[in-house]
Amino acid sequence: MTDSRSQTPQPPAQYTLADPVQFAQNMARVFEQAAQIARLVAERPQPTLQEAETQLTPMEQVTKTLGTVAQAYMSDPQKLMDAQMQLWNSYTQLWQNAWSRVLGQHTAPVAEPARSDKRFKDKDWQEHAVFDFLKQFYLISANWAQEMVKNAEGVDEHTRHKARFYVEQIANAVSPSNFAITNPEVLRTTLATNGANLIEGLKHLQEDMQTPDGRLRIKQTDMTAFEIGRNIAMTPGKVVFRNETFELIQYSPTTAETYAYPLVIFPPWINKFYILDLNAKKSFVKWAVDQGLTVFIVSWVNADESQARKSFSDYMREGFLEAIQAAQDATGAEKVNVIGYCIGGTLTAASLGWMAAQNDKRVNAATFFTTQVDFEKAGDLLVYVDEEQVKWIEGRMKDKGYLPGARMADAFNLLRSNDLIWSYVVNNYMLGKDPMPFDLLYWNADSTRMPAGVHSFYLRECYMANKLAQGKMVLDNVRIDLKKVKMPVYNLAAREDHIAPLASVFRVGRYFGGPTRLVVSGSGHIAGVVNPPDANKYQYWTNDKPAATHEEWLKTATEHPGSWWPDWAEWIAGKSGPRVKAPTPGSGKLKVIEDAPGTYVRVKAEP
Repeated sequence: MTDSRSQTPQPPAQYTLADPVQFAQNMARVFEQAAQIARLVAERPQPTLQEAETQLTPMEQVTKTLGTVAQAYMSDPQKLMDAQMQLWNSYTQLWQNAWSRVLGQHTAPVAEPARSDKRFKDKDWQEHAVFDFLKQFYLISANWAQEMVKNAEGVDEHTRHKARFYVEQIANAVSPSNFAITNPEVLRTTLATNGANLIEGLKHLQEDMQTPDGRLRIKQTDMTAFEIGRNIAMTPGKVVFRNETFELIQYSPTTAETYAYPLVIFPPWINKFYILDLNAKKSFVKWAVDQGLTVFIVSWVNADESQARKSFSDYMREGFLEAIQAAQDATGAEKVNVIGYCIGGTLTAASLGWMAAQNDKRVNAATFFTTQVDFEKAGDLLVYVDEEQVKWIEGRMKDKGYLPGARMADAFNLLRSNDLIWSYVVNNYMLGKDPMPFDLLYWNADSTRMPAGVHSFYLRECYMANKLAQGKMVLDNVRIDLKKVKMPVYNLAAREDHIAPLASVFRVGRYFGGPTRLVVSGSGHIAGVVNPPDANKYQYWTNDKPAATHEEWLKTATEHPGSWWPDWAEWIAGKSGPRVKAPTPGSGKLKVIEDAPGTYVRVKAEP
């Protein structure tokens, strides 16, 4: 007689509980820690920033937007019924495939994740029938929800864009990869460690909630592993100029001679400048210095109440124009070259337009890193920009005169929430692991505050009204016409940029009056720029043929392996004047104030 128990399928060894007694004890500790966190949440301080009377809260914005899409389908019941039938057909096919797999038959998946989707990289998402079913069920549902937004009739494009973004965030949040019992890696770890990973994860969660404003701050890296000036932002140089808006760093030469025209870099004030000087191997600043350029960089002040009344025009006068003059004073140069990065590039473009109106020709050539001057195709950041939401942001800035840096960081993290939020929820809180030290993520977490007037102007004049592209922006009573800017321009776009999309950056060249060299780098907003030649990573594309769209341009573009930096170095060398004896910081009219990286960059932004 056969023992029927031998016929009962047993779970794989890796999904077997190691020690039931220890597991029960650890679960008791987990519940105790969870109760402590619940008390912490109940006792956390209320937000202190006042809100504008007419604003909507973010959740109200989500509800209103998705309600508009739902109403579009309620007015067309047949279309709603057809969509629901399509969903059920997909579910039915998935069930049939699951049963066929149980019977040992091979079946093609009904839904597969994108190749770039890292959530389902564990082999059991493919090899284990249960987890594969959960993955496909989720993907079918998420894709269907996005199709519902895409096919909704009578919905304006801005509302559709917001709805797509909100649906994506909801779908990302409810992914089976984000729950311990439905994530194979977390489940294996929990069973193997008897739940010790959950205990450690709750410790991390409690630590991350102990912030001044009581808001959760998910650690993306070990913040104790880096120190500005010690192992990050280390290129030798001196602060040679300071006002209430910025410090100017002049870097020490590494060649006996340099080009006569110095290079002045304007990074975004949304982040700190040392993204271009992370370490010796990744530093664009150091590399540029080694090419024989005299390099200056602007280190913007981390705004506080005293910057509340600063305007975009102030940042042009006290930032861009004073930095140009300071670089000339420090070197005695007749002309300078400039680089503008992201919003620093938008300021650079507008300031060059202002200078052109004054017939000021001190800038010889301009380089733009992932910069927008036309915001029609500005990508997912547009979901944050409409009258209601800008009023909401302005309300949050009204009390102290700035937008807390953490708010801006949260907005950018949501643009890549799977990579910058949910992957750390799984790693830190479910697997109980410490985040790895990573200089780029240290920089990402080192947020800055947005001065109210400057930020409001940027949102309204650029994102909402698109005035710079239309020739309607006015700075210091001067209308900005970029066609008057006749200097040569090097325009760097990143192919996978989610902040300044390729379709938007591609348009830069059509607005200036001089020749523009467009180069498209591989990767995104940061890695596409910070890509040193020695890394042998990614690629870049060039094309001297004009094209109406970036798609057409890429079809006939030439792909080059590796970094675009040498291409830029060759371009800028021909526009930097003759070789002269290398000026050292303090040798000109400006004297040394302190060592690089200065004081402003060390100021931390309170939440």
